[in-house]
Amino acid sequence: MRARSNGIEITVIGAGPAYTDRAGAVGASYLVTHGDTKLVMDLGQGTFARLAGTVEPSTLDAIVVSHLHPDHFVDLVPMRHYMRWEFQPPRRARIIGPRDLPNRLDALHADAGFSAQAFDTEALSETTYEVGSLTITARRVHHIPDSFAFRVAADEDGPGLVYTGDCGRATDIDPLVCPGDTLLSEVSFGPGPGDPGAAHLDGPSVGALAARTGVRRVLLTHLGMHLDRDETIASVRSHFQGGAVELVGPGMEAAVD
Repeated sequence: MRARSNGIEITVIGAGPAYTDRAGAVGASYLVTHGDTKLVMDLGQGTFARLAGTVEPSTLDAIVVSHLHPDHFVDLVPMRHYMRWEFQPPRRARIIGPRDLPNRLDALHADAGFSAQAFDTEALSETTYEVGSLTITARRVHHIPDSFAFRVAADEDGPGLVYTGDCGRATDIDPLVCPGDTLLSEVSFGPGPGDPGAAHLDGPSVGALAARTGVRRVLLTHLGMHLDRDETIASVRSHFQGGAVELVGPGMEAAVD
């Protein structure tokens, strides 16, 4: 049953890593709603069909992309086709993403105008963006060049949703978090430890982040192939006892309040 709230709600479209053998797992994508406002964070491989089965894609207020790894943005290709060819006249979408995003999409089709035919793209920087009734605060994180985490909030004094994107240094997230927020965090290395050169988080580092920043709830995502779900959750809880810890999957819905 869908969790109802007067505030922000999140629906998980996809929560998989870059590759996996888990049936039904697709890339990263999260639908955030507040009243009539609809925002999508990331649109990784295989997520467009699930998004379109959840909400009419042309009604989105914006799509924000955390970084330029395909498991976070490549389904902008079917999104572009949908906006360009499904409607007469064609429709357009607001995209907020790393500066080189239009070039990456254009290169996939060897077409310099591919992205611009359907997308109005804004280059991400460390600032705030207004999307309908939501405010997005973006902050650079350690992963690949032009990688960002986001805090999404509807009220300056109310709880927000902090999404780490892919991040290899948990302390980069600290300035985004306000006490009582919900943390949507990657946990690629599961219970850990992981390869520091891969710039991803493990459960203990996520738990420590949650404890020191005072979040209300931790939602875990992007768990690597063959890593144990229960051990991963336990490794977070060993450092964070201040709230619920859950591993998310496609179709999960939660209120941020």
